[in-house]
Amino acid sequence: MILEYSRIADIALGAHNVEIKKDGVVFHRLSPRQELLYKERTSSFYEKARSSSGIVLRFRTDSESIAFKVRVARGSSRKYFSFDLFVNGTFKKSFNNFEGADLSGDYTKIQLPLGEFSFGADLEKGEKEVALYFPWSVRVTLAELSLSDGAFVVPIKPERKMLMLGDSITQGYDALYPSRKYSTRLAEYFSAEERNLAIGAELFFPPLVSESDGEEPDIITVAYGTNDWFFGTLAEFKGNCKAFFEALSKSYPEAEIIALTPIWRKDMNDTDKAGDFREIGEYIKAVIKTIPNAKAVDCFDLVPRDTALFADLMLHPNDQGFDHYIENLLKSIKTAESEFSGAILV
Repeated sequence: MILEYSRIADIALGAHNVEIKKDGVVFHRLSPRQELLYKERTSSFYEKARSSSGIVLRFRTDSESIAFKVRVARGSSRKYFSFDLFVNGTFKKSFNNFEGADLSGDYTKIQLPLGEFSFGADLEKGEKEVALYFPWSVRVTLAELSLSDGAFVVPIKPERKMLMLGDSITQGYDALYPSRKYSTRLAEYFSAEERNLAIGAELFFPPLVSESDGEEPDIITVAYGTNDWFFGTLAEFKGNCKAFFEALSKSYPEAEIIALTPIWRKDMNDTDKAGDFREIGEYIKAVIKTIPNAKAVDCFDLVPRDTALFADLMLHPNDQGFDHYIENLLKSIKTAESEFSGAILV
């Protein structure tokens, strides 16, 4: 049974809007206004803006099989991707283009094919919850989704919505499996739909949040700063950081904002960047004290300073690095529970 595109749209999470075309379904995680901002900014950022980070199909069904066809195009500087299939909350299978590839050492520059792919798997009998996580690294057009003939399909909608703003690490660099990136796991901890707006190499960019774009999130996380330090000046960072949080709070006055300071990076002692790297996190925390609906979490030490936990051996966590990140981030949030309203914490 091939699902109609409209039914696929019904079970999709993580998209601002779903575009139904003659030859497939495209999931837009950013609003049209936000996509245009990046289109006018750089071709690289526009490419990343159209990746499928945070998109997931989640539904209840009695189907005994699942199959799908996709067209995959660039959505980041990486060429590897995975669709992660979960059944009743348990990982079942990865549909990817890196099976059998040598992923030892720095695998971030590995060259792998994109284009058209067909995947499928058997499912156990009976009613079940299915979740298919889309890649963070590429842009996906879903051409076809098939289930067993006569199977029922019921969408599953989380209790909350969570906007995830940030740079490459929040977009997903460099998890091999999208379900392992910290943003997805943090949203699921909060029983929230992940709305991932992160762009690799991005800095604090106030126009991105100058309007609400129709969103009504319960929680917003913000994780910039490392690129502000690497690419800009300290003065530029401070101006953009303050303006960003002020605009964000104005656009989403009812949301709980959690600012995540940058994690450790191997080259943090370089002297030709925007000053002391630790000062970036300290300034973010100082700004947050002036924002009424925001709190900050110091993330500098959340991933151990072991290059084996970083895919590029320097900056971007691998799956094991993300394990440390989310485990320690949740501990930090729980420790700071008294500083939050309490409404968002489980």
